[in-house]
Amino acid sequence: MFFRRKQKPLPPDALPAHIGIIMDGNGRWAEKRSLPRQVGHRYGARTFRKITKYCEKIGIKCLTVYAFSTENWKRPQSEVDSLMALLKEYLEESLSDFKSENIKTRFIGDISPLSPEIRELIKKAEELTKDKTGLCLNIALNYGGREELTRVARSIAKEVAEGRLSPEDIGEELLQKYLYTAGQPDPDLIIRPSGEYRTSNFLLWQSAYSEYVFTDVLWPDFKPADLDKALREYAKRNRRFGGVK
Repeated sequence: MFFRRKQKPLPPDALPAHIGIIMDGNGRWAEKRSLPRQVGHRYGARTFRKITKYCEKIGIKCLTVYAFSTENWKRPQSEVDSLMALLKEYLEESLSDFKSENIKTRFIGDISPLSPEIRELIKKAEELTKDKTGLCLNIALNYGGREELTRVARSIAKEVAEGRLSPEDIGEELLQKYLYTAGQPDPDLIIRPSGEYRTSNFLLWQSAYSEYVFTDVLWPDFKPADLDKALREYAKRNRRFGGVK
């Protein structure tokens, strides 16, 4: 009988500081099982909780998950309604579920179109975890990379128009201060499950030098072992950032 040797965990200095995950494949997971797409989103939410806690356990500093994009409003209204109901349920549960976890929760994106009830729950979740010192969890909600950069340009233009900035002040460092992720490291690794090979408008500025790992595993089936596999792939990469090593 042969036993698979358990692989050693990566040393802390080989881990990415910031991981981004495009949580994709919930609908297809459900359709493969002849289930409503909403069921796939529910199972995907379970995977999200599991992977978030695992990232905190192994020492990842930042995790950004793509939960709902600016384009997702184009989906059937019944699916959007289901996603919003699931979000509300998650927020209510997270106020107690993550209370014992050392996880700081932030929401990035334009939350203004969301219901007042959901916006209030978001505020409570952020307030409850603001002093946590472990994993910083960014939940990208009604987020789009182009929308973020448009928002940055508008904010800077307003500062210039009001005389608080001059065009000569504008550079990469200034622009980064206006991003939703200001003060955080750019993602070292971005993972996209589901077999799709697109960035889908996710962290366009921040991912300029990110390493990407694509996998055919649908998000509800994504396990800590799949994350470990992506981390081992990342550890093999030679990150040159445009230079020569």
